[in-house]
Amino acid sequence: MNSSADNSFSFFSRLRLFRRKMASSRHLRLVAGVACVLLVFFLVRPFDSPEILPTASRPHGSPPLAEPVLLQPSPSSRRKVTFKPSSFDWTKVEQHFPVELKHKLPTGAPKPQKPVQHDFSHYVHDPVTRNRQKAVRAVFERSWNSYKEHAWLRDELAPVSGVGKTTFGGWGATLVDALDTLWIMELWEDFYLAANAAAQLDWQNTTETAANMFETTIRHLGGLLSAYDLSGEQALLDKATELGNMLYMGFDTPNRMPGFWLNFEDAKRGVQVAGTNDPSASPCSLSLEFTRLTQLTGDQRYFDAITRITEFLERTQNESKIPGMWPKLINFREERVDGESGFTLGALADSLYEYLPKMHALLGGLSPQYEKMHRAAMDVVTKYMLFRPMLPAEEASKHDILFVGDAFAKPDRIDRVAEGQHLTCFTGGMFGLGGKLFDINEHVEIGERLARGCGWAYDAFPTGVMPEIFNMVPCGGSWDAPCPWNEERWKAEGSKNLKKGFASARDTRYILRPEAIESIFLLYRMTGKEDLRDLAWQMFESIVNATETELAYSAISDVTVKGPTTKTDSMESFWLAETLKYFYLIFSPPSIISLDEYVFNTEAHPFLRPKP
Repeated sequence: MNSSADNSFSFFSRLRLFRRKMASSRHLRLVAGVACVLLVFFLVRPFDSPEILPTASRPHGSPPLAEPVLLQPSPSSRRKVTFKPSSFDWTKVEQHFPVELKHKLPTGAPKPQKPVQHDFSHYVHDPVTRNRQKAVRAVFERSWNSYKEHAWLRDELAPVSGVGKTTFGGWGATLVDALDTLWIMELWEDFYLAANAAAQLDWQNTTETAANMFETTIRHLGGLLSAYDLSGEQALLDKATELGNMLYMGFDTPNRMPGFWLNFEDAKRGVQVAGTNDPSASPCSLSLEFTRLTQLTGDQRYFDAITRITEFLERTQNESKIPGMWPKLINFREERVDGESGFTLGALADSLYEYLPKMHALLGGLSPQYEKMHRAAMDVVTKYMLFRPMLPAEEASKHDILFVGDAFAKPDRIDRVAEGQHLTCFTGGMFGLGGKLFDINEHVEIGERLARGCGWAYDAFPTGVMPEIFNMVPCGGSWDAPCPWNEERWKAEGSKNLKKGFASARDTRYILRPEAIESIFLLYRMTGKEDLRDLAWQMFESIVNATETELAYSAISDVTVKGPTTKTDSMESFWLAETLKYFYLIFSPPSIISLDEYVFNTEAHPFLRPKP
């Protein structure tokens, strides 16, 4: 990158050579004057009014990647970020079901926490790892540059047809979701370009009649908060606060439980109600973002709002049909959890469980209820939902792996279903984090086996990529008991078209999901086991080969095919926010976004943890 400092140095080098040829003091004074003018120009230029539209070609640059860095741009790389308020102020809307703020952030010094990250004091950033890191960044830049060129300020790029898509309110989901990745990859020019655009978003400017509470919180609010935590740009916190005020209106229901949607007109009229059959993950996965907003602004309303949900979860944890867990779907209006029989760590419920240990970390261990709920839930998961695939002896000896399935409560029993989802691959990191924070060594081991299971599943398919949903032939009995190969059972239950261990691939898509690399990254940082990096590289190469388009990278319809894949023209924002961030971080020096300094939300946005 040609920074202003570089330009100034080059200019003065030429000036010194030129002075030797100058005999006239008048000429010297003239040249010195020109030098001063140019120096002022180069130093002031970065702080000109912000740019909102991308230029045709924008230089990228970064400090050397060989050594751990503090992820701070040089003064010459900084730009001014300007906040522009939205055209509608949600703080002026009446709260129709107001409450007194009875919950405030816990006070006192954060408690000393167990280290989450492995001791990397002897880490060396070797050339192979550095090249892998650069390769990931190149894939990110290719994706980002196509988004800039073909879908700027839209929610997503269609990576085959090259058009923009509106999927989350039209508020630039990819742009906001990728802010912290741009910062972490030290793409300063693009960060400031995107930050200025994000800081001037108008939440009133949408063709939609409602906002998805969960998605808007994890992508937009989480993205803005994380970008502020990394950059310190006040305009981003101001925009996050503005969005938080809008989303806070979603809690304005008779029992302060939010619905799945924030319907704008219903919110203004005061007729919102909580859902009677809503995904449990939706209202129950807002806690990290609203807590961080309170920590940064001091406004206790946000923490009070999510703590009411936490109290509901704590009160009902043993009232479901499988006590200790909450079902996929919950009646939030009547605050009941006993109406649904299905239980999962996958779609509909996933991040509810993910956020329990993460909230403990974000609050500095000052709210013991999160540890208590996590421990109780994981006891049930290990009893009813973990399973091992039945594998031939040679394969089983090489791969000590686990998966997470589903459970269904019947009047007289609990049925266990050995169905895996790409979504449930996050559980390796969840078990690992809980194990580290709460000193449960067995859970760290379970987390590693889950993470390695997902890596093994990638390698099991012709494309080298795991499908969205699949079924397996599980071992009988406990997940930790001996599991001999049974050829007759395999012939009766297994798929002849898939690798031994699989019964079917029910949904063969791959939609650029991050959960597998998420857990592999987290377990690498927790254990320091270098072979996890090699597994990650193998996954990365397979994903790129299977999904590359002329413009960027696309979801594919079938991971079981041999040869070219069919692209479905979709590149969700989590490709840039999560998948490529985790791939980049696993090949980065471990001091970059240390797990002892940050906790990730479910969209891979790192929030600063409090220090004792």
